[in-house]
Amino acid sequence: MAELLTKDEFRKQLEEAIKGNHSQKAPFTEAWATGKLSREHFARWAENHYHYVGPFADYLAYIYAHTPEKYTEAKDFTLQNMYEEELAADRHTDLLIRFAETCGTTRERVENPENMAPTTLGLQSWCYSIAMRENFVVATAALVVGLESQVPDIYRKQTPILREKYGFDDEQIEFFDLHIVSDEIHGERGYKIVLECADTVELQQKCLDVVRTGAKMRRMYMDGLYNTYVAKDLETVQS
Repeated sequence: MAELLTKDEFRKQLEEAIKGNHSQKAPFTEAWATGKLSREHFARWAENHYHYVGPFADYLAYIYAHTPEKYTEAKDFTLQNMYEEELAADRHTDLLIRFAETCGTTRERVENPENMAPTTLGLQSWCYSIAMRENFVVATAALVVGLESQVPDIYRKQTPILREKYGFDDEQIEFFDLHIVSDEIHGERGYKIVLECADTVELQQKCLDVVRTGAKMRRMYMDGLYNTYVAKDLETVQS
């Protein structure tokens, strides 16, 4: 019979569930970090990324609504996360659109859902489904641990080249700098909530499964961007 994991072992297994499909290792991330992309590629990324992260406060709202009152710390964290997304000094999506416009696209194109790839829609739909249907701790594991906690490692790899090769200034790439800091904090708080609130063998296993799936979903999204917008261009350059 399976036994409840200690917090240390549970944390280790959650981290392992992400590693094999971490988007830091995706071809799209590698091409970005090594300076192989153009501003046009960045624009296509932004037009897609908006439809994944734009509804993040909506996903969190479902989690908040499903969190029992006794889990005060979890509710407070989810509410603060929503606030930071939508009501803090700069709305995160506005920072993303600022970057997108610098890359040559428009707010109208970014906000138009017809400009996202099918794999982006798949990730967005999965996020909504998990947030609406799952236990709050499972949903927190999926969206905060499985997805949001990956962001600092991805952006630390992508951001330096934006300054060094492409000449973006701090204001134009504030979206990335902000999320390197904020999502590291969010990821750690998400881990803390999952470690404390997944207090049965069944909940621990569900969290591990959904984190593994979440990492695969984000990797699918990143690979979709690469295959749709980048692969053909890089093949042309190499040939």
